[in-house]
Amino acid sequence: MKKHGLQFAAGLLAVLLVWALSLGRPWHAMEFKTFDFYTSVTAPRVAPVPVVILAIDEPTFQELQTQWPFPRRFHARVIERVLADGAAAVGFDVVFAEPSKKDDDEALAKAIAGSGKVVLAASREMVESGNATIWTDVRPIRSLLDAGAIAGFAGVVPDDDFVVRWHEWRDDGFASRLAALGALHMGRLVPADAGTPANMIEYAGPRGTFDTLSYYQALVPGLLPPGYFKDKIVLVGRSVRTASELRNSQVDMFNSPFAVIDAGDRLFPGVEVQANLLSNQLTGGGLQPVPDGPIIAVTLLLVLLLLYSVSNAHPATTAALALTMIATVILVSLLLFVHGKRWLPPLFPVAAIIAAYGVSGLMSYALARRRAMQIRTMFSQYVPSQVVAKLVEQPEMLRLGGEVREVTLMFTDLANFTTMSEQLSAEQTVEVLTEYFNAMTPIIHRDGGTVDKFIGDAIMAFWGAPLADDAHAQHAVDAAVDMLAAMENLMQRLRARGLPEIAMRIGVHTGKVVVGNVGSESRFSYTAIGDAVNLAARLEGANKAFGSSILISDETVSRLSDRHRLRHLDVVIVKGKTEPVGVFTPCDDAALCELSSRAIDAFRSRRWEESTRAFEQILARKPGDLAAIRLLQRVAAAAAEESLDEEWNGAVSLDKF
Repeated sequence: MKKHGLQFAAGLLAVLLVWALSLGRPWHAMEFKTFDFYTSVTAPRVAPVPVVILAIDEPTFQELQTQWPFPRRFHARVIERVLADGAAAVGFDVVFAEPSKKDDDEALAKAIAGSGKVVLAASREMVESGNATIWTDVRPIRSLLDAGAIAGFAGVVPDDDFVVRWHEWRDDGFASRLAALGALHMGRLVPADAGTPANMIEYAGPRGTFDTLSYYQALVPGLLPPGYFKDKIVLVGRSVRTASELRNSQVDMFNSPFAVIDAGDRLFPGVEVQANLLSNQLTGGGLQPVPDGPIIAVTLLLVLLLLYSVSNAHPATTAALALTMIATVILVSLLLFVHGKRWLPPLFPVAAIIAAYGVSGLMSYALARRRAMQIRTMFSQYVPSQVVAKLVEQPEMLRLGGEVREVTLMFTDLANFTTMSEQLSAEQTVEVLTEYFNAMTPIIHRDGGTVDKFIGDAIMAFWGAPLADDAHAQHAVDAAVDMLAAMENLMQRLRARGLPEIAMRIGVHTGKVVVGNVGSESRFSYTAIGDAVNLAARLEGANKAFGSSILISDETVSRLSDRHRLRHLDVVIVKGKTEPVGVFTPCDDAALCELSSRAIDAFRSRRWEESTRAFEQILARKPGDLAAIRLLQRVAAAAAEESLDEEWNGAVSLDKF
């Protein structure tokens, strides 16, 4: 109970720390990047309303060869052109705050007069003095307003990274004015929910999503077909990128929210921001932020559930729950963004879940490690290290009993060691065995095996328990091959110390056994019991009959990859069993493997002449091969039989070896 209380307290403290961090500007910057990512991957990239942008861009400067600001007679001609085509409304994202040449101003006023479709940008400027901050409205000149132009405030406030995400809607806003004119021309109403304050902008797509033309194309006759602007809302604004033009035009540019996944076009013109605001206003778009209260409440609920799981469930279950919670938060946030038009920043809930899981998990780990050290101290001297690790992971295994498990077993033995040990002193015998066990045991452990016991000069090991291993057969054979290769270095070390050389035999078999703690209440060991154990031991001894060093059963071979080339040596029957067992040995000679397989298949199919030829070819390739010699003898004996039992399958009993 005390442990669980500490975990809950630590988890909640971590959440509180995350909440404190979430109040800072760096945190909001990360949240905004999430908003940008959502925007980038979900934007339809198709203009939802008929808007045309006339961009005052690099081609316009090159074509007109005129510096900014352009003569206002140019704007007058543009207005006349688009209104003649039947445009729904025209908006200039340009503030005409001061008079220019009289003729130019008159031309612009004349173009505006009587249309009721022209909106000119207005702005607010902040003037700071020693005592106060004063905001001043900057509107178009009086002559243009008197001619019928409508002023609309076009100011936007970017975030710290200079991306425009928020817009406080106002009835006299530039986009609102244009939306009203455009909707009136199109015979529809602006959606009732389009003007909710503090909307976040729902971008239709990256730069160029809205139909964009160069300003000069509307100015120079003949470049656009008649009627091109019919029933469209036309926006005029600056959209330049080169350094010199940026300086000359005092360009209205911001960072693009789409740069988070496409850094190729980082800048976003203010006129396109206005186009997106206009689109939001006409379609009821834009996103409302979810209030902090519900976000905090749901986050606390998720964290409490997670902390309960940390205290009562398996670590894997808790990890899966945490991942599921994180995925759910992100999915809900994304679905709300796309379909609910709500902005739920996922960063705080996700960070809170990770923090709670991490801190409580670290505490659980620390407590478990303390207990593990106690168990290791108690048992590391008596059982294999893998078993100790299993006991540490599952202390409930500290009881008598076992479970049925498919494993791959290995028995090893040293050839003629009994005779050799009679010629050695006791110290030398122990020295040879120590060198042998020290060389072989690390290889078994490296390939995931458990050393069950040492029986004289023999080693019993198995794979697949206590730790599950789907590739236990492959790992056992890998270990057998590596152990045989390691014998060469071992023999060199023994020769250098004046000790006799030794040779090793290995038997490998896969089958179901009972594995677990076997013994008395006061003393027990982790071992494997069953017929499969006996067969593995018999295969080790059968190496003598085949002249091989490693014998592998067909049960094991059926579970192997093609990593090792194997030679089929024979088919045997174990005492007390009726099913034959194929035995194999590693062999690098592909031709020999092919001949052996063909010879045994022919023998078992009673094709005596074919089998005899194949075995003779084997002996020609490998003179003195014991397996081929024995099988040739059995082929001759079987061929001499006048009638063989119908159940004859060519197998030989292991008892005959």
